[in-house]
Amino acid sequence: MSKRDNTLKEILDLILYENPSTQEEIAERLGISRRYVTKLLQPLVKDGTVKRAYTIDLKSYEKFTSSIDHNSAPKNTAGNVLLNDMLVNMARHVHSQLETSFDAVLEYDEAKANKALEMDFATNNMVEKIRTSVETIANINYHSEFSKSVIYNEVAYDLERIGDYCGHIAKFVINDIYEIHRDVLKKLKKMHKTAQKMIRLAMNAFIDGETELKDDLMELEDSIHILQSKAINLIATQMTETSFDEKEKSNYFIYLFRVIKAFERIGDISVEIMDAAIEFHENIPRPTTPRTFR
Repeated sequence: MSKRDNTLKEILDLILYENPSTQEEIAERLGISRRYVTKLLQPLVKDGTVKRAYTIDLKSYEKFTSSIDHNSAPKNTAGNVLLNDMLVNMARHVHSQLETSFDAVLEYDEAKANKALEMDFATNNMVEKIRTSVETIANINYHSEFSKSVIYNEVAYDLERIGDYCGHIAKFVINDIYEIHRDVLKKLKKMHKTAQKMIRLAMNAFIDGETELKDDLMELEDSIHILQSKAINLIATQMTETSFDEKEKSNYFIYLFRVIKAFERIGDISVEIMDAAIEFHENIPRPTTPRTFR
């Protein structure tokens, strides 16, 4: 690829991924002159690849990129690649958020708990970026197969919900002054490990089309519900040994139940992502009956 073509592709990728407002902004981000940006974009504006200067016709974009880079032959559309990358980054961030939240519990580290809560701001921003990108791509290719891209919004929202439950886990450390009993902690460690696996399987199904992973995911969901039941029974036994006059201890149990519920809900949301993956890749509509009544 020539230096000129490489620069032009960088400009188009910047428009796709960053949504710049002006040619000045493009030039500043890439360290080139605005005049050079105008010169490179002008032919693409004329042939319709770039519309209204700052949106891109994805079909024309694919033809352009394939013509200047014969080594790249993506199986997905440019829009798929963009949104897949954004979702992969978001899932990676949420994994880290969950890890940080539970590390805070294991180490009883309030600083890590606060860090996990701060990470939720980034999670929320990622959802908004994906939503905006989906709207842009859907508007450009309104009649194309990519109308299915709305499902990306749903998966991003599901990841955001997982981030919210990570916050419930982190808040346990901030709100409470008691350490978790070792028997309960063992169950929580297993729930954490299972939840991380479930998120990973669900996202692999959606990003890579590995919908055959659903059986493995459902086995993990059964496991996390069994662990939840065992943990609740252990806590119930502890509660019988605690006086109702101990307000702080009562709050401890309430916050601990929220941690257990958070892991269970993360598992349920992972199943919802898997259902979205099956609809997206296999065109099988998701069941409308709530999962608790199936």
